Amino acid sequence: MEWLRIAFTLCLFGNSFTEQRGNMTFGQWKHPHHDTIPVTKQLRLGKFAWDDCGARADVAHLRNLTILPDPVEIPGNLYVAASASTTGVINGPLQVTLTLKKKVSGTWVKIPCFYLPNCIYPDVCFLLDQLIPPGEDCPQPLLTYNLPCHCPFKKGNYTFPETPFYLPYFDLPTWLTNGMYQIQTVLTFNRVEVTCLKIVFSLKLS
Repeated sequence: MEWLRIAFTLCLFGNSFTEQRGNMTFGQWKHPHHDTIPVTKQLRLGKFAWDDCGARADVAHLRNLTILPDPVEIPGNLYVAASASTTGVINGPLQVTLTLKKKVSGTWVKIPCFYLPNCIYPDVCFLLDQLIPPGEDCPQPLLTYNLPCHCPFKKGNYTFPETPFYLPYFDLPTWLTNGMYQIQTVLTFNRVEVTCLKIVFSLKLS
């Protein structure tokens, strides 16, 4: 389930995040060419919904995803539980293509990924190797649940029990205003789709 966390972080807060002992912590979003606004008021994320948007032939499918509480207040803990299955081995390079949309007057409008060229990260396997050097143990709670943190990912069923992710104060991109948002994450290997996940949520700054 590590790619889920990375995709969410890349799309909203940039491609850096840190680990805190006992909890997973998203890093602070920063970009040298785009303005941000400090979060000094209460930020809420809620109305979570998800969809496995992949084709039947995809190698990996998300079977369940639970995000609590709804809404979650920031700073605070976001509790995530998930299960997935793969019908074959997933090798790298594993490209991530992100699509971010906001609902405007009832219509989903695409928002550019300012900090990712073409909204594409070329190889999540390389990113994992940079974050967790090969040969080191996977970070908690992946180690406890015997979940992999490097490519290739073996065929089988994966279960990620309910785990807290700490969301700290961070600077919001100026374009990220109140409303409904949709994140679609597509993983491909040699231009062949591996999996697709779509998450919808609301954002409110009050």
